[in-house]
Amino acid sequence: MKNDICFTGGPLQTNSYLVSLPKGNLLIDAPEGSAAFFQNVSIHLLILTHGHFDHIMDAAKIVRQHGCPVMMHPITEEILADKNLLRRLGLNLEIEPVKASEHLIERQGQLLLGHSFDVFEVPGHCPGSICLYDSRANILYAGDVLFAGAIGRWDLPGGNREVLLDGIEKKLLTLPPLTRLLPGHGPETTIGQEAHYNIYLK
Repeated sequence: MKNDICFTGGPLQTNSYLVSLPKGNLLIDAPEGSAAFFQNVSIHLLILTHGHFDHIMDAAKIVRQHGCPVMMHPITEEILADKNLLRRLGLNLEIEPVKASEHLIERQGQLLLGHSFDVFEVPGHCPGSICLYDSRANILYAGDVLFAGAIGRWDLPGGNREVLLDGIEKKLLTLPPLTRLLPGHGPETTIGQEAHYNIYLK
């Protein structure tokens, strides 16, 4: 595989990742601006790590532009179908809805565009939040679960600090220390770096 292309955009500086796979290009998350940034690149599959607005703002545009399927956890699809959610959070935003072509649930060996990923469900930041682990390349696409020096917020609806920390400990910190961790916000890090120095994991 080629190196990932990272785009960072939207009001919260959200990362999305274009991953070249044997049967096409996978885009992970769709922040505002990602549709324009990747408009001249073929996208064959879009995956949404969770349902928070900053990760889905351009999802419908991307699906329409590229005619690609979109995969997400079933709870994420429920969140996206709630038209009043953003208003209840005090956000005056309108986001075009998008429906799942197929659901992603926790499992090992999920084939995506001819490549195998392990799917981890790690709620606590957001219900239905998933991480994708590519064991062959030793890369974890962590969404908003784990960051360089931080973890996902747990004070939003559906958040739970204990659930989040439990999932990180049991599912992510058991990965090889040199695993590249590509988060939904901020710079790249490694599992080993966070296991040793992340103050939230002490």
